[in-house]
Amino acid sequence: MIRLAANLSMLFTEHDFLDRFQAAAAAGFRGVEYLFPYAYAPEELAGALREAGVEQVLFNMPPGNWEAGERGLASLPGREAEFRDGVVEALRYAEALDCPRVHAMAGLLPVGADAEARARHHATYVSNLRFAAAEAAKVGRQVLIEPINTRDMPGYFLSRQAQAMAVLEQVGANGSLRLQFDLYHCQVMEGDLIRHLERQFTAIAHIQIAGVPERHEPDVGEVHYPALFERLERLGYQGWIGCEYRPAAGTRQGLGWGRDYGLMV
Repeated sequence: MIRLAANLSMLFTEHDFLDRFQAAAAAGFRGVEYLFPYAYAPEELAGALREAGVEQVLFNMPPGNWEAGERGLASLPGREAEFRDGVVEALRYAEALDCPRVHAMAGLLPVGADAEARARHHATYVSNLRFAAAEAAKVGRQVLIEPINTRDMPGYFLSRQAQAMAVLEQVGANGSLRLQFDLYHCQVMEGDLIRHLERQFTAIAHIQIAGVPERHEPDVGEVHYPALFERLERLGYQGWIGCEYRPAAGTRQGLGWGRDYGLMV
């Protein structure tokens, strides 16, 4: 069964953030995700989840200085202590919100990075992910990594599916480090979505969707999501599918694509 989660950083932005939980529930979503919880006390967010009757399925670890353009810390040499503090903080929120998984953003390479710089970032990334996965395993959570396309996020360290799979293999971590597979990002960078799903299926813990190329509703653009959902069901996918897109108009006006999956316009 396809289970859809609303990304509250992009959907229902017509409402104040804490009101988006109820709006998502009213539209038929039973799970929610968003970028970051840290502007709110865990108790506030837990109350919003409880009142709306939805599950928290994913959020990101602290990304560094987001407003200044930082996009994660996991691969940044010299920022290891800050990353580890962020792991502790993210897992504190995950426990309070009963959230099973958190995403560790890799961060950006310096402009003009050469092979030596890339190697330093890779070594830092692997070391930091081993730490994060071990900490997550202690409290029954998972850490996810996600390739992000370099058109939307130039310089992002982790941008290819094969790169992510190699990192997972190198880190190991006995299932506490898994793949967050965003079909939008993969289509922009590589395409061949069904074959990627099949090859990587055992590593995937969470999926995200959006229309390509504009990142609007998933029924607009070059990707035929019903075929992908059908293949996921045949593969036996049991996880959530995060709706991480920017509505072309209002959120509710664009939900018609999801009627067959339990959404209500």
